[in-house]
Amino acid sequence: MKVRPLFDKVVVESLETEEKTNSGFILPSASQEKQQMAKVVAVGPGGIVDGKEIVMQVKVGDKVLYSKYSGNEFKVDGKELVIIRQSDILAVVE
Repeated sequence: MKVRPLFDKVVVESLETEEKTNSGFILPSASQEKQQMAKVVAVGPGGIVDGKEIVMQVKVGDKVLYSKYSGNEFKVDGKELVIIRQSDILAVVE
């Protein structure tokens, strides 16, 4: 199944978190925070949103940092994805 976001929405897939601390302790999944770095899977076309023209600044394959509590999580074909607004993206990681 393919997901095609609308307007200024971006679909991202969280990148795997480090399960070990620098000192070698293994963290249980319950104590890990939600990962804020993700890979862009799909990008909406932009356009006019709330009377303002939105030009998309990210593309598929970019690694991005996004706001901690933004977006909606869902599953497609067994993958956990998050759909967020482009304005919730804080930075592109190069």
